[in-house]
Amino acid sequence: MLSKHFKIFFSFVMISAFVVPGFFVFNQGDIAFGQIEEINLEKLCAEMCEKDKKPEDLSDSDYQKILEQCRQYYEKQSAEIQKDISKTAAEKKTLQNEIYYLRNKINKLNNEIHQSNLMIKDLGVQIVDTSGSIDETLLRIQSSQEKLIKILRTIYEEDQKSIIEILLSESELSGFFNNLVSLEALSNKNKELLGHIKSLKIYLDEQKGLLDTEKGELEDLVVIHSLQKQESSEVKKEQEYLLSQTEIEYQKYLKEQEAIDRNADEIIARMFELIGTSEKLNFGEAYELAKSVTALVDIRPAFLLAVIAQESMNKGEFGGNVGQCYLKNVKTGAGEGANTGRIIARVMKPTRDVQPFLTITKELGKDPYNTLVSCPMSYGYGGAMGPAQFIPSTWMIYRDRLKEKTGRFASPWDIKDAFLAAALYLSDYGGLKQTPDSEWRAAMIYFAGSVNMKYRFYGDRVIQRTAAYVKDIEAIESSK
Repeated sequence: MLSKHFKIFFSFVMISAFVVPGFFVFNQGDIAFGQIEEINLEKLCAEMCEKDKKPEDLSDSDYQKILEQCRQYYEKQSAEIQKDISKTAAEKKTLQNEIYYLRNKINKLNNEIHQSNLMIKDLGVQIVDTSGSIDETLLRIQSSQEKLIKILRTIYEEDQKSIIEILLSESELSGFFNNLVSLEALSNKNKELLGHIKSLKIYLDEQKGLLDTEKGELEDLVVIHSLQKQESSEVKKEQEYLLSQTEIEYQKYLKEQEAIDRNADEIIARMFELIGTSEKLNFGEAYELAKSVTALVDIRPAFLLAVIAQESMNKGEFGGNVGQCYLKNVKTGAGEGANTGRIIARVMKPTRDVQPFLTITKELGKDPYNTLVSCPMSYGYGGAMGPAQFIPSTWMIYRDRLKEKTGRFASPWDIKDAFLAAALYLSDYGGLKQTPDSEWRAAMIYFAGSVNMKYRFYGDRVIQRTAAYVKDIEAIESSK
């Protein structure tokens, strides 16, 4: 039963349709909510999704109109959230790029600081060595000066002697002159050495000054790089915080999108279940069914119709030929003709399809020995089921996905389920691309499990039918 809130709201809507012109208008199956607040529509659609089945108070027609409006509402909401997701994703990407840039900048600064520190250490060692060399040079200057003083003192003393003292002190006059010449030569040499040593000291002082200056500049550079690193780290932390907030917002939008998509799928599934179908459909009925299926699976209705027509059309009816054989022997896979009673081998491949077939019929409450399947052709096995002609082992692959879409065990002999299963299969193998080449390939795989050129007649025929059905569909739509 409908909740009290839903009953009141729906009654208000229906009364307003007659009391307030333009408030709630049904037009060719569409529904417009005019002045109804969006929040009320949101509650209404959410409640529709929670219901396991159609409310008893509503007719199928009114129920379908509300479902269509809810489908449009969720489609609009999904588009709006997708914009937010795209915008947030772009912001997220920008922040990630900025963080990546800052991380690289920080790494570069770390390397430069590390290199500068190593150079500072090396310069420190050089400065120590240079200072040591300066100290040694000072000692050498001091030693040379002391020697020079002694030489100069000796020369001075010799200069102060009288000629008589010189003659008396030296046995030979030549010895005096030789001694005097030697002292003067030594004095000159010592002066020259002292000049070189002083020049060396001046050079070393200059080098030490340059090293001190370079060391100071590098220390200043390390300080600058450290400040830049600190600033970049702070900006990086801020960007990472913004990224975390953006990620939270992004995940929130994704969850909202997921919830909306889930509700939209539920609404479409309800609309799909409302479609009334018989076991066989004419083209107009089949097209309406194909449209509802392609709202769930994005392939062209004309392409889906072409494949189903190729599989089970008979006398202009979709689903008109679903097989003429019964399985009778589960060990060998043999069976019999439905009309002739004749024993037929290879009705079903025992190692591949018999057990899945027994499982499927048991789930659906069918008698496996009196359920029609396809007869074998001149090659291979038969055993294909229903309007879409799925073999049992392949149907089992899609069983859970079909149940997820419909909310129940799907039946290969139900034409609605058959259309949906075929659409899923075709989309898996390229039908989603919606080009003749991709559709041809998907059709070939549908028929033979691979693109075997031996069976290209099947793919060619499907593409021909698709082109013809496109024109038929255009005629139907233009006549509405």
